[in-house]
Amino acid sequence: MIETVKLNEAQKKSRRNRNIALGLLLAGLVVLFYVITLVKIGGLGN
Repeated sequence: MIETVKLNEAQKKSRRNRNIALGLLLAGLVVLFYVITLVKIGGLGN
């Protein structure tokens, strides 16, 4: 039988904030790669 860990409110809030930060970081990297790709393909860097 699998036992689950019960998180208190502070731990839940901490986990949520960390997940939001990681999500924003990932979204930022996606935007950065998209802009770099546009610059390389579009020739905007010339």
